[in-house]
Amino acid sequence: MTPREKGWLALRNVTDPFNGLTILGDAGVAVGANAHSQYGPGMTGFGRYVGVSYTQDMTGELFGTFLIPTIVRQDPHYHRMPGASIPRRAAHAILQVVWTQGDNGKGMVNYADLVGFAIDDEIGNLYVPGRQTNLPASGARYSIGLATAPIDNFVTEFLPDVARRFHLRVVLIQRIINQVARTDAPEQ
Repeated sequence: MTPREKGWLALRNVTDPFNGLTILGDAGVAVGANAHSQYGPGMTGFGRYVGVSYTQDMTGELFGTFLIPTIVRQDPHYHRMPGASIPRRAAHAILQVVWTQGDNGKGMVNYADLVGFAIDDEIGNLYVPGRQTNLPASGARYSIGLATAPIDNFVTEFLPDVARRFHLRVVLIQRIINQVARTDAPEQ
């Protein structure tokens, strides 16, 4: 992918409607469950939470999909293995966090995740209200980020097969599958 294509992919990921719905839903649940959070109660707290979440998402896309992959010539896509065995695919989804594919098709360290998570967290320390900014807290968030990163890979790897297996015709599931297919294939 060219740097321009990586930039468009990052922009498309930020503006994706399902990304927005996820942020809005998460904000609604978080503020509804804890009106005494650092964001505050009601619509004001909801708006602050949404703003911080979108800012974190934009930072992650800027560094993890565009800037770092452009600098190190890394392909920001997750590459599915639909023909492999389930254990092999699960191992691939986990390994993809630390080892990915370069623009040249060869394997390489996944700098976008390993370095990008740390950069995102440190930038977040500047504006996320009520966040502990010391080294142990940052280290814990970084570790949790790396530990939970395979979840997205599992969804990308297996959701199309699960939906096909159960012949789900729900519009939401179909749109998720379409999104996975769009981000799975390199743009021409």
